[in-house]
Amino acid sequence: MLRSASGWGISAVCALSLGVVFVLAPIAARAAQDSTVLATVGNHKITEKDVDSKIKPQMAALESKIFDLKRDAIQSIADNYLIEQAARREKLSVPEYIKKEITDKTPKVTEADARRYFDAHKGKSKVQYDQIKDRLLQMMQEGSEQEQREKVLADLRKSEPLKIMIQPPRIQVASIGRPVRGPADAPVTIIEFSDFQCPFCKRAEPIVEEVLKKYGDKVRLVYVDFPLPMHSNALDAAKAGQCAAQQGKFWPFHDQLFADQSKLAPADLKATAKRLGLDTAKFDTCFDEAKTEATVRKELAEGQRLGIDGTPTFYIDGRQLVGAQPVDSFSEIIDQDLSQPEAAVK
Repeated sequence: MLRSASGWGISAVCALSLGVVFVLAPIAARAAQDSTVLATVGNHKITEKDVDSKIKPQMAALESKIFDLKRDAIQSIADNYLIEQAARREKLSVPEYIKKEITDKTPKVTEADARRYFDAHKGKSKVQYDQIKDRLLQMMQEGSEQEQREKVLADLRKSEPLKIMIQPPRIQVASIGRPVRGPADAPVTIIEFSDFQCPFCKRAEPIVEEVLKKYGDKVRLVYVDFPLPMHSNALDAAKAGQCAAQQGKFWPFHDQLFADQSKLAPADLKATAKRLGLDTAKFDTCFDEAKTEATVRKELAEGQRLGIDGTPTFYIDGRQLVGAQPVDSFSEIIDQDLSQPEAAVK
């Protein structure tokens, strides 16, 4: 079933279904397992390889989820340890320390605070303040206490920094021959699978620009076409982008298409090429004869092989990030890889 999701996080993506990354197991172990017969239908054998191919996206999602769960568990265990040690140094029990350093130092959220927050965020909602006042006060107080807890932990982490040994799932995605921004020797590579008609890809554009500005020569961006069938003009736009790339004008063309997604029909694409100063005869021939369609479909097939079915999908040094995520989500991965460059996949 075709669907289009909305919102931040993994839902901020134009999708067919949940896009996930396929993580390769060690080759030697896989070779031994591939031919293992798991079931038979009459004389027909169903092997480990058959099943793995069928559930590849689900298994990849599980791999990624397991990593996230382990990482979060490690952080939680480490934080609890730091608080236990701090309490011991002050000759207090853990609850006593939490009360002294966190609960008692958390500012009290007042009704005036809650009212201001409600008025600033209610938008067009018909919900009345009195209907949610108690719950809102509770949530804001819990949030304030969590902020105080993070302040305490930030100080404790400075004296005993955490080093996580486990590595996240990564996959190598080819970048050669594709439109690139940034230096070839940048320590971090972001590969973006995108769709010119996807509204969430458009939403991601200023975020990506901010990331590139923030990290400068430390990051390069590679663009890969992944036009979704649900978008009627996406394939034509991708083909046109490839034609523009042949004349060294991919990025200006890319920017124009995302600037106005209402102009992706063939006539509009040709008008954009003309406005950007491309050789219109060459562009029109390239587009009308579908000379770049094979390239687009090859990129689409590669994305499908990886388990992608939503845009935008990013690979940051091989680590997948799905949707129009905030800058902080990119920075979390980039900062980790810059601090441990040997872990990155090129």
